[in-house]
Amino acid sequence: MIAAVRDFANRFLGRGDATISVPSFDGALKPNQKLESAETLLTCESPADLAADGNKLFIADGRRLLSLDGGSASELRRFEQPISALCALPGGGLAVALGGREVRAYESPSAEQPSATFADAAFNAINALALAEDNALIATDGSAACSVDDWARDLLELNRSGRVYRLDPGSRTVTRLAHSLGYAFGACAHGNAMLVSESWRHRLVLVSPSASPKIVLAHLPVYPSRLSKASGGGYWLTAFTARTQLVEFVLREAGYRRRMMAEIAPEHWVAPRLRSGRSFNEPMQGAHIKTMGVIKPWAPPRSYGLVIRLDADGQPLYSLHSRVDGINHGVVAAVELGSDLVLIAKGPGRILRLPIAGLAEEFGT
Repeated sequence: MIAAVRDFANRFLGRGDATISVPSFDGALKPNQKLESAETLLTCESPADLAADGNKLFIADGRRLLSLDGGSASELRRFEQPISALCALPGGGLAVALGGREVRAYESPSAEQPSATFADAAFNAINALALAEDNALIATDGSAACSVDDWARDLLELNRSGRVYRLDPGSRTVTRLAHSLGYAFGACAHGNAMLVSESWRHRLVLVSPSASPKIVLAHLPVYPSRLSKASGGGYWLTAFTARTQLVEFVLREAGYRRRMMAEIAPEHWVAPRLRSGRSFNEPMQGAHIKTMGVIKPWAPPRSYGLVIRLDADGQPLYSLHSRVDGINHGVVAAVELGSDLVLIAKGPGRILRLPIAGLAEEFGT
């Protein structure tokens, strides 16, 4: 009863979850164009995730599993469904999520038969895999209602059905660690617990067995996604796009959202995207985006590129951006390989490489 009264008061006064304000990019998140200077290693049709075993880089590109060794990419194998997540396993193995509904563990990337298969009936949108401290697999399942590629609908429907699962390759058991998350998208081991991205609530939470999720980093101006460990401690956090006041407003207008989704093509919805500027039918145009045909770098973003370097406690140290007038938008994965940070900019379909040396000093941390 108290919660219902509080929600009504928030909607009436425009505060709490009902506010349409968006935090600014400031401090450790101060905008730059560092991602625009990254080297393009490879262009793919549908890159989805990355995994590195210390020597080789594995790339999920639609149904193809690619290996990047040095400067050349080769196709290792094809699956019957699109790959939605990857994770390197100890001893040279690889875990693969297919179609968001099945996870397979292989002793080697080229092994014909999986050593373990997880196909729980509850799986719906497995979008990230990570290793726990005990080498079990942690899987984030974004939504129980929408498929792994239909995330914009999940946002506009205000769904909060994300889950986190623990997959034990030894016992073949599946344990649900968390539920009712606002689109779980990415996890990384943090001691005996897991840091998990909760995209629609714009935060990182700490998930551990038999405990409610604990907020670690909140009020982000972006939709956070996958995490990976950084050398020297801490993490790399990707954000697949940035928030805007327009989208926040639309999320609070139920009648408008229902008509928009029923009458307008999904690519033209007022919703965040991984790439923008390709159609005159896009909802955000005009003088607030362009002046004399030139896109303003500070314009409200429909798509954006961002990677945040976090410390060991999950707090931001600095960030790497591709602003509104950039190209390398929709960053959904980032892993370290040697002395480089390798990223997926899903908007343009690029695999990017950026030297890590000097980044901390450049951004004053």
